[in-house]
Amino acid sequence: MDTVGYTRAELEASRGRGVPDLLGRHTKLLFVGINPGLWTAAAQAHFAKRGNRFYPALHLAGLTDSVIDASAGFRPVDRQQLISRGIGITNLVNRATARADELDDQEIRLGAAELERRLLSIKPRVVVILGITAYRVAFNRPRASEGWQEDLGPSSLMVTGNPSGLNARQTVMSLAARFREAAQAAGVALT
Repeated sequence: MDTVGYTRAELEASRGRGVPDLLGRHTKLLFVGINPGLWTAAAQAHFAKRGNRFYPALHLAGLTDSVIDASAGFRPVDRQQLISRGIGITNLVNRATARADELDDQEIRLGAAELERRLLSIKPRVVVILGITAYRVAFNRPRASEGWQEDLGPSSLMVTGNPSGLNARQTVMSLAARFREAAQAAGVALT
């Protein structure tokens, strides 16, 4: 995919925009980000900013054939690869900000309630929330740690750290191990 860049004005124009969910008819494993960043909103593809560990970790976990580069948006082949494997992506809050800490607690809690309602129709086997701090706020679990949690609606629930390049506590390796574990529990075929 061609390298793309956005000007500061283009990124700021993306503030507040949403990003369409990536969902197929048979989503088994649903990744839930906190909210789109400005680059993600500009590209209209989840986890689009270079330096984000999400797609490298997916690949290392055996969930994709190659590392997806969503920095200029999804290529149809990448979108199809994820959907055909039963992998979906959404957000707790579908409003772009420069940083997740620009969201207030109430907005995160409302997003969590909406996610719970949506899970009744999506029915993934496993949900992975990508952000322990956001999970603690969203579901009023102040002492939660990463790993498996109580089920969320019809789905088993895992919480990991955020894959953003700003989160120094996560590595591609640590995320890949969690993603692989979640994929196996969801019945997603590994490469």
